[in-house]
Amino acid sequence: MSIRTSPLGQIARSLASQTDLWEPLVRYDDQTRYYTRLLGEPGYEVWLLSWLPGQGTLWHDHGGSAGAFATVRGTLTERHAVALGDGTARIAPGERRLSGGEVRPFGRQHIHQVTNDDLVPAVSIHVYAPSLSEMHEYEPSGTLLSLSRSQLAGVNW
Repeated sequence: MSIRTSPLGQIARSLASQTDLWEPLVRYDDQTRYYTRLLGEPGYEVWLLSWLPGQGTLWHDHGGSAGAFATVRGTLTERHAVALGDGTARIAPGERRLSGGEVRPFGRQHIHQVTNDDLVPAVSIHVYAPSLSEMHEYEPSGTLLSLSRSQLAGVNW
């Protein structure tokens, strides 16, 4: 099965169409992305995120969890990097813009940065398997990324 038809991508697509589930939970925060856990199922979890224009993530991975996200409102821009295996990664050229209804599945080694580069708010649904237990942030230097910080669920995030 290709990553484009991944089970996590299918879950994200299905939940994106269930607006009665997530729409009442959408909030915006002027200071940072808003996020809330939508579902915790055996084997995976689901988060709802909202992004005002200009908000985004640092370069990060998902601590070995695979995932997928569906943009359900607005447009998000994703930049990704290729892990080099020594705590560093190389930023891949180009970017991917994901508009409402588009799904982006990714594997366990995925490193990326996601931003709302548009002028209107965006909303996305993220699915992770297994549930997130750690994440790593990376610091850019030219086209290279170096591991800069690790976070553990329930400890420092």
